[in-house]
Amino acid sequence: MPDNGASGLSRRRLFRQAGLAVTVASGAAQASEAEIPSWMLEQGQPVTDVPYGSSSVSEKSVIHRPRETPAFPTAASVVTPLRDLDGIITPNGLHYIRSLAGTPAIDPERHRLLVHGMVDRPMSFGMDDLVRFPSVSRMHFLECSGNSGQYQTGKYKPDATVQHTHGLLSCAEWTGVRLSDVLAEVGVKPGATWMLAEGADAAAVARSIPIAKALDDTILAYAQNGERIRPEQGYPLRLFLPGYEGNTNIKWLRRLKFGDQLFQTRWETSKYTSLLPDGLARQFSFTMEVKSVITRPSLGRLRA
Repeated sequence: MPDNGASGLSRRRLFRQAGLAVTVASGAAQASEAEIPSWMLEQGQPVTDVPYGSSSVSEKSVIHRPRETPAFPTAASVVTPLRDLDGIITPNGLHYIRSLAGTPAIDPERHRLLVHGMVDRPMSFGMDDLVRFPSVSRMHFLECSGNSGQYQTGKYKPDATVQHTHGLLSCAEWTGVRLSDVLAEVGVKPGATWMLAEGADAAAVARSIPIAKALDDTILAYAQNGERIRPEQGYPLRLFLPGYEGNTNIKWLRRLKFGDQLFQTRWETSKYTSLLPDGLARQFSFTMEVKSVITRPSLGRLRA
């Protein structure tokens, strides 16, 4: 291109002007960086005014959202904002919630764990009794059996984000006592093959658990990510079965009963079963199978 100035910019003039623009921009950036921002000109908020820490007010997207509008508010699902989180650990305030009868207000001083049935010494433990056992802390995920169910049923909404489709999944450090240590105190009889775990909420959710799992890596959890479990996560005590469906990890745990057969509660007959094409229903699916999803970028758009 001829550099005659009549037919537009030549390569030489373009580079000269681009270099000038870069110089001007660089100078402006340096001047901007040299300015004192407003938050350096005044004292910050006293730390004593924040009894429990919270996120910055600028982080408006990292919040709980309902998976869908529930017919009954107490039987609701609140999903974890997977696409907005960094790292592996889910903060306690953003851990997903699955509630079947709301969150009970339990007095930890009066809460007891009864262990009975096919045991040598039926016993009742208070929270002070349980925390005297040696504690363990382990990092585990927890996932609702209905997570990503919208894809399995073909009923997902095109504008749904990963928070709405897969947000019934969280990961935390769980602290408590090994169930096997507690069972060593009561002495499980040799013929016991199943354990019934029951919660203290209004739904009284109860599930049959194989004795092999109970004696393996099961935890009676009373803390999560360094603080006592929050009420919606089962305060003051929950059963934690690593790798098992979320509904088997009984919250507000009040009773463990041992027997030589399945207990066949309503939560494993009419509920938490899988209807098969031949009309039969599959019961007692425990292990959460492997799945994967891209969290960022997320499809869809955020909905209220």
